[in-house]
Amino acid sequence: MRYIRYAFLVSLAIVLIVVATANRAEVTLNLLPETVAGLIGFGAQITLPLFVVIFGGIIAGVLIGFVWEWLREHKHRAEAARRTREVEMLERELRREKRLKNEGRDDVLALLDEAS
Repeated sequence: MRYIRYAFLVSLAIVLIVVATANRAEVTLNLLPETVAGLIGFGAQITLPLFVVIFGGIIAGVLIGFVWEWLREHKHRAEAARRTREVEMLERELRREKRLKNEGRDDVLALLDEAS
């Protein structure tokens, strides 16, 4: 399985290198359209190779997706934590009840009863 993972990573690296070398042309990214920038009086722009823009878009999309899913699954994590606390409380209560039930009994019988 490890070799399959390494083969996949090597092939992915080769594809990314090929895409990067094929898209080395410089592109200019504007923060705002020219008409809006002219009205506001603020227009930021940056010139980057196209592959940086492509890979940056992919990375930004993955990060936004991770954050979105993390926020969306909050209610499920909260419910799981609540149930875990409830199970721990019930287990403590069960141990306490078994201990109270076995008071005054033979120690060996009490241990056998607790084990079951």
